[in-house]
Amino acid sequence: MIPLFAFIVTGTILSQNFKYVGAASCKMCHNKPDRGEQYNKWMEGPHSDAWKVLSSERSKEIARERGIADVTTDTACIKCHSTLGHIDGDLAAGIKIEEGVSCESCHGPGSMYRVASVMKNRDVALTKGLILPTEEVCRRCHKNPNRPFNFEEKVAKIAHADPLR
Repeated sequence: MIPLFAFIVTGTILSQNFKYVGAASCKMCHNKPDRGEQYNKWMEGPHSDAWKVLSSERSKEIARERGIADVTTDTACIKCHSTLGHIDGDLAAGIKIEEGVSCESCHGPGSMYRVASVMKNRDVALTKGLILPTEEVCRRCHKNPNRPFNFEEKVAKIAHADPLR
């Protein structure tokens, strides 16, 4: 009974140490053609530009309509336009707000699972903070009733499978 208790407590303690390391850490391995070029696909998609969207004229217009002085500091805006905007600042270890919605918004903080030996075993990576994105994960941000969100359609547009899995 004690070993199980120790395992649960250790797991809880470790989970509190998962930190967000930023897309550059993911790029090291997930930028290679033989691995699926996930980083490049992210860069070409809408999530990498999510932070830049806040400086658009449309965003400024929406901000004026809602009485928001600065969308780049407003919690309601940045929580969905940047990974850094929705995490505890103490968990930031290399991630930058300008990354927009980076890898770790969908896949969890990478500090403990980014090591190649851990990434080779999905079950182990899942215990180290890796998240497999679900519709629920996406809907944390994609919940605007004025912009319908079809999960299957949107996931197909940003798909970036690992051919080695």
